[in-house]
Amino acid sequence: MPVEVRLPTLLRPAAGGQATLSVEGATVREVLESMGAAHPELSSQLLTDDGALHRFVNVYVDDDDVRYLDGLDTKLPGDAVVSILPAVAGGAR
Repeated sequence: MPVEVRLPTLLRPAAGGQATLSVEGATVREVLESMGAAHPELSSQLLTDDGALHRFVNVYVDDDDVRYLDGLDTKLPGDAVVSILPAVAGGAR
């Protein structure tokens, strides 16, 4: 069953300008791999060479950060919404 993946503005050019993708996958890893197969440029922006998430990429399933779930092996219900967000750092001095 496909899940909805929401992309930040920064990643949309690598996905043909799309803000959302409908992607097949039972886990976060499968969804990211499917996205990478359809849009190869996304893979290098999301995953390291060894298949881990880049540390500046945050992935949420509905409202839950996958780092506090099962990481890339987090299972996805059929109605899941996966949101990918760039990490934000910094602040006022």
